[in-house]
Amino acid sequence: MRRAEALKKAATLIEALPWLAGFHGATVVIKYGGNAMTEEHLREKFAEDVVFLRYAGLRPVVVHGGGPQINTQLDRLGIESTFTAGLRVTTPEAMQVVRMVLVGQVNRDVVGLINRHGPFAIGMSGEDAHLFTAVRKHAVVDGVSVDIGQVGEIVNVEAGAVRALLDDGRIPVISSVARSDDGTVYNVNADTAAAALAVALQASKLIVLTDVEGLYRDWRPGAGDGENEVVDRLSATELEKLLPTLSSGMVPKMEACLTAVRGGVPQAHVLDGRVPHSVLLEIFTDEGVGTMVLPDAPRAVAVPKPVTRRLTATAQLKGNDE
Repeated sequence: MRRAEALKKAATLIEALPWLAGFHGATVVIKYGGNAMTEEHLREKFAEDVVFLRYAGLRPVVVHGGGPQINTQLDRLGIESTFTAGLRVTTPEAMQVVRMVLVGQVNRDVVGLINRHGPFAIGMSGEDAHLFTAVRKHAVVDGVSVDIGQVGEIVNVEAGAVRALLDDGRIPVISSVARSDDGTVYNVNADTAAAALAVALQASKLIVLTDVEGLYRDWRPGAGDGENEVVDRLSATELEKLLPTLSSGMVPKMEACLTAVRGGVPQAHVLDGRVPHSVLLEIFTDEGVGTMVLPDAPRAVAVPKPVTRRLTATAQLKGNDE
């Protein structure tokens, strides 16, 4: 029995060999949020995954949001929080809370979890070293532009500080707050921030962790986990055609994948953050997990994955925006 278990472990390690070789030295940007961030055992598994990537020779970068934590703090302080077109209406009062929670609480928690395994993680805000520069973003409701406060859209990324940390063997952990040229601080969607950074860093992968298995084909609301079929992969053009049919909460995640691959990132993935070690399963196994988005004319990648399913035009997504 012990020998059989040992052989199984050895087979798993050997299966990872080509992926280890192919992605050695590659930069991987991971957007972290959802249940993976709020459930303790998943938080610990995520930290282990990130440290494993570092020891395996990859260069991981973590970009995080913190919707549930922001909601909790706003409720505690009695500050009303509403959403318009899937975006949080952010008053100056709410922005102070967003900034405090993302930079002072969530970022420190993620850094602390990773650093249990060694002196790797360094926390940053999108404000630091002008990493993210943003302009005010307006929501569009029934064709009309609506002011939603201090919500920003990234217009420039200065990734030099992040590159310096990576070159020093560190793991940057970045909160999705940005500044404007006039110094105004903005709340920025973490999915779009991760995509912008992945493009600026010329990353090999963007990984977006969420609360669903991936892009579903013929989504059935009453089905349980694992009963709806997940699309393994699709091209940028196929995804672009599907975007108008997707739920509002998942649109930013899939738009992030589209932005990344259209910006030169070879692969973008949506993974189920509720699955322990889903990041490692995607990168280091033959089958992978979740949904992969590829450019329309994909350049050669180190370790291409086999196509195992055919995409139909009726794929659907569900999920939320945090």
